[in-house]
Amino acid sequence: MTAPHHFFLIDDNPHDQFLAIEAFGELCPDCHLTLASDGQQALTLLRAAEVLPDVILLDVNMPRMNGFEVLQALKDDPQLRLIPVVMLSTSEARDDITTAYTLYASSYLVKAQDFGAFLDQIEGFLAYWRRCTLTART
Repeated sequence: MTAPHHFFLIDDNPHDQFLAIEAFGELCPDCHLTLASDGQQALTLLRAAEVLPDVILLDVNMPRMNGFEVLQALKDDPQLRLIPVVMLSTSEARDDITTAYTLYASSYLVKAQDFGAFLDQIEGFLAYWRRCTLTART
């Protein structure tokens, strides 16, 4: 399987979305980044997608449907459950990290506070997922 090139960010913060667009544009111009501002929108887009993302980046603290509720819905859906989900949150709370892994998140990253550190974080994220062999979806 080829390296991941299609990523999906679910985050309600427009500033964080902008930073992600900038980071992916700089670090992986051949990557495709899809954005959703809340869990309901994300699930609707994913369920209608002709091509599923290789990896989902998911914020924890969102209105309407928090990240854990979205993660549970993803893992309950036979068409979406095998997509790796990386939690990307400002929360460092041990309970949040434990909950994410209990719900089968693939990883948990605490968002960096400044753009330079965020670029380093996304660069590490991309390097890791480029080296991974992802399970083929049915």
